[in-house]
Amino acid sequence: MKDDDVFKALADASRRTLLDRLHRRNGQTLNELCAGLDMTRQAVTKHLSILESANLISVQRQGREKLHFINPVPINEIAERWISKFQRHHLRALSALKKALEEDDHE
Repeated sequence: MKDDDVFKALADASRRTLLDRLHRRNGQTLNELCAGLDMTRQAVTKHLSILESANLISVQRQGREKLHFINPVPINEIAERWISKFQRHHLRALSALKKALEEDDHE
């Protein structure tokens, strides 16, 4: 799995909607995921295939049905690699500001 695959999968609003639905209730069937969406069953299937290829979901057979589960690991890896390094800078700046303000209070 490459970051590019994850970013490409997340770039589409319909795929993000499917992930949001799985986040709210994991382990849904294709029929459940299609319910209430303005997409054909084939379009949902295609989006799910892209999400599965990017390792953002996993599929588990249960009898004749396939259940879809969100896999948060790739998103967490992106957060750690791309987002948290920027947050550290902001946290350091806030900490320095706090110390400077506390020093002004003591003077």
